[in-house]
Amino acid sequence: MAEVLYRRKRRPATDTMLEAALGYARLGWPVARGTSPGRDRACSCDRMGCPDPAAHPVTMAWGVEASTDAGTIRRWWTATPRANIILPTGRVFDVFDVPREAGVMALARMGRSGLPAGPVAAVESSRYLFFVATRSPVDEDEWWSCHLDCVPEGVEEMPGLRWHCRDSFVLGAPSLLPSEGRVSWIRSPRDADGSVVLPDPIAVLDILSDASEEFAS
Repeated sequence: MAEVLYRRKRRPATDTMLEAALGYARLGWPVARGTSPGRDRACSCDRMGCPDPAAHPVTMAWGVEASTDAGTIRRWWTATPRANIILPTGRVFDVFDVPREAGVMALARMGRSGLPAGPVAAVESSRYLFFVATRSPVDEDEWWSCHLDCVPEGVEEMPGLRWHCRDSFVLGAPSLLPSEGRVSWIRSPRDADGSVVLPDPIAVLDILSDASEEFAS
């Protein structure tokens, strides 16, 4: 009996990331492997004083490697079951990344206005991630790209707001951070009928930018 209970307690630590990664793949969302909290340091990578512990891909080739292939994903997470989940942006979706307080305010306003918020995730208790439809570039100046080891650029006119698009990524739930907090879904990617609805980014941006500005003021 004790052995059975031990296995039940152990299962989430070894299977949760794999199951979540496969779930994203079924949505058509490519995934890549991320680092995780180290056993004796903040990040499992080899860098001393990692600037973004447990929140970056394991390899510089993450953009090329990202996959929806179930066999590939099973192989990755069987080999490294603690690996966090990297969700590349600018392919299926973009992500608006705002302080939690601005996110809470924006969700309330979207509810009052009838604007669908789409999938929303929380990074611990500090940031909200709003998943929106990705846009094809019209003007290169519209894009704020993020490369490995770079912090996504903020927009001066929109304090605290980050737009993750091409060449960028976010952590997918239930990725674990060194603080033992996790990325979690506030609004699931799937609606009640099982469909995935990604709202228009400009409509969401209008509300998020106002909320971010008010929170910063």
